[in-house]
Amino acid sequence: MNDFFNALFFSPMPFLRYAMLLGIAGSIAFGIVGTWVVTRRLSSLAGAISHSVLGGIGLAAYLRNACGINWITPILGAMAAAVISAAIIAAARKYSRERDDAVINAVWAVGMAGGLLFLGITPGYVDLEGYLFGNILLVTGSDLITVLILDCAVIAAAMTFFHSIMLFSFDPEFAEMRGLKTNRIYFMMLLITALTIVIMVNLIGIILVIALLTLPAAAAGTIVRRWGTMMAAAAVLCMIFTGGGLAGSYLWNLPPGPVIVLFAALVYVAAVAGKRTVEKYLRKKQHRIE
Repeated sequence: MNDFFNALFFSPMPFLRYAMLLGIAGSIAFGIVGTWVVTRRLSSLAGAISHSVLGGIGLAAYLRNACGINWITPILGAMAAAVISAAIIAAARKYSRERDDAVINAVWAVGMAGGLLFLGITPGYVDLEGYLFGNILLVTGSDLITVLILDCAVIAAAMTFFHSIMLFSFDPEFAEMRGLKTNRIYFMMLLITALTIVIMVNLIGIILVIALLTLPAAAAGTIVRRWGTMMAAAAVLCMIFTGGGLAGSYLWNLPPGPVIVLFAALVYVAAVAGKRTVEKYLRKKQHRIE
């Protein structure tokens, strides 16, 4: 462990420090957005948007390498795909009679298939593994600035619309009866989720984004009850998962992404098991008293 801290604080190579700072900064957005996603049970929706991003990345890579349109970057393609996916899902909820899960699964499958198709016909080498799994150790100072801007946008939206989003997340029918524009709230949540996914996918990959959007918030939900506290707890847990995963990957010479995901999954399973054990004990104690 001393080797890890020496590399983190005293090494002339800044990649580990940048990775740790990115984990801390990104955890703020993940904690807030992840709480929305888990509370509203939108995990599959977040997965659909994150996988549809691959379609935009693949199309952008094809247009750049095959057609010579150099101003179209992968991040622009990812942003366009995420916004279009969010708009399709929101429109389906408002206008279509189809089930939400059917539309979400269709967006997921079409986005993934389209991305793989375009990447397959793109001339030259395309780092598909980098987009799927990312590499948090390759982040730079400009990436950190981008994530801090994302944090400011997410915090501003959470503070401005906190009560409206909370009411919609727990009881959308009652929120609509109170006069809230639920379709607008839903679309805003989708856009913020899409923005978070696009920026973080570019840095840490699709697989890690899904894990850090859902597992910290789900684990926090087993510990705390208040919604605002759940956001803060999810952000702190995400920081712990990222920091612990980076330390483990450094000490055991393993790729950081899978270590972070497995660490988060183990803590979530332990939190759920611990909650059920405590609830079972309390029920037995209450039964004995009666």
